[in-house]
Amino acid sequence: MKTPAEFPVLFTDRFTLRKLEERDAEAVFSYFSKDEVTRYYDLESFTDLDQALAIIRRWAERFGKNEGYRWGIAETATDKIIGSCGYHNWDKEHFKAEIGFELHPDYWRKGVMSEVLKPVIAFGFNEMDVNRIEAFYDPGNLASKSCLEKAGFIFEGILRQAAYEKGVFCDAAVCSMLRDEYMKKQSLL
Repeated sequence: MKTPAEFPVLFTDRFTLRKLEERDAEAVFSYFSKDEVTRYYDLESFTDLDQALAIIRRWAERFGKNEGYRWGIAETATDKIIGSCGYHNWDKEHFKAEIGFELHPDYWRKGVMSEVLKPVIAFGFNEMDVNRIEAFYDPGNLASKSCLEKAGFIFEGILRQAAYEKGVFCDAAVCSMLRDEYMKKQSLL
């Protein structure tokens, strides 16, 4: 699949999923500077606005190199960025990509990720032509586990000490959704 010239915009009832811009740095900083957001993330809490700019630029660079997509989750009514969701570790040879997301704590437990994951998953299967979408999360992150299961991901197991993050070895839970599972679920809707 070729990268589109324009970053794709996706829509849900409440949110517009769009390219993150440098003008969104303060919003990105507002949640990445919170320890409760980065607790299970592979980076330390931000302490400087330049870190938010750097991650926005890194995600834009990945898109430019056809290596992934990271959508800013914007409230449609205000265009305020409240989190992001997207694909990284896109392995075109094996038709798979890893999905990841984060959200400002003010929006936790309000159905945001359940709503946002639907068009992002559809984009992965329909536009990126992947056969497998996988997600890795800290086994202690029960909110991510629940969100992914609700979206239709199947738990596969625990990879013991699979990552070295923040100075410690940590386990990673892995779950996935396959194209045929997704298509079967869509045919039932």
